[in-house]
Amino acid sequence: MLYRLSELLPFAPWTVFKYVTFRTAGATVTALLLSMLLGPAVIAWLRDLRFRQDYRPKDVREGQTGAASAAAADTAKRGTPTMGGILIVVVLDVTVLLWARWNPLILLTVLSLIVLAGLGFYDDWLKVTKQTADGAASRIKLLIQVLLAAGIAFYLWRLPSTRALIDEVQIPFLKTPILVGFPIVGGLLAILTIVGSSNAVNLTDGMDGLAIGCTLICSLAFLVMTYVAGNAVFAKYLLVTHVAGASELTVVCGALIGASLGFLWFNCHPAEVFMGDTGSLALGGALGILAVLIHQPFILFIAGGVFVAEALSVMLQVGWFKYTRIRFGEGRRIFKMSPLHHHFRMKGWPESKIVTRFYIVCILCAVVALSTLKIR
Repeated sequence: MLYRLSELLPFAPWTVFKYVTFRTAGATVTALLLSMLLGPAVIAWLRDLRFRQDYRPKDVREGQTGAASAAAADTAKRGTPTMGGILIVVVLDVTVLLWARWNPLILLTVLSLIVLAGLGFYDDWLKVTKQTADGAASRIKLLIQVLLAAGIAFYLWRLPSTRALIDEVQIPFLKTPILVGFPIVGGLLAILTIVGSSNAVNLTDGMDGLAIGCTLICSLAFLVMTYVAGNAVFAKYLLVTHVAGASELTVVCGALIGASLGFLWFNCHPAEVFMGDTGSLALGGALGILAVLIHQPFILFIAGGVFVAEALSVMLQVGWFKYTRIRFGEGRRIFKMSPLHHHFRMKGWPESKIVTRFYIVCILCAVVALSTLKIR
């Protein structure tokens, strides 16, 4: 909106809105201020509507290390409003509407964010109204996520300007694609990236400030990656795929950073509000979509190393438990509890220490991801 206004008023100081760096900074500040301004009202509204989720931790048994303290911590969180992801999504959408120069990539990202937020809202709604204890059926959520991701992949493949994002498979550390002319492989990779990222962030959302803080760190890495991919000179110099219009995704990353910072203000320990699936599914999906749109899905695997570890811990725990139950007649565990952050909680680590250390690991992962720009 502001970019279009600068075109109608081609004189100083409006010309500064033509620079993506300025609009990215503006989007970051705007999203932060909107979050800080609207946060208390949204939290009060959710509390009045009694949109809160009672914690029922699984696998917490007396006799385990840290079990009693973990149960006590969960009890203290009962009654805290959930579905705070509404604040993140609304702030993000409004900010992008104001600061971004709209193109198909922006439209695709925003629409997908809304769809995933709606799916998360439905899941949270079933939980808070106690219609179902576990929310929407997993197969329904997975089906919607896969259909959305498949639609994005097909749309990108159909457009001549973005067909290479699906036709070619690019990995970090290498200068040229490893596969060319394989849309089925590229499409499956895009679907896996979007669906996997959405669910991985959802699994990570289990401690105050954990998911939103790691999302913030990943967004900082993608702010650099989207700017490079959208700049023909930098993309050629660093040997990455140049995507026309991708520089506007830098504005989205700026808005995501600002919205994450604002939400973290209220979500840090002890949390005043939880994002719920409304926020975690949408934020994870947004990171996955950004990675696909700049042709760097494997970069998300590196930058989002914490999310990957959280998802793998659940897959390994469930798979090993089922295998040992069939093999030995009794299910066995790899971790004390999954996802991974609960394993450390069961070992007696304070929640604030777990979150801080996960931040440190996430920062290291982001640095490694950015280093691939020169290593290749």
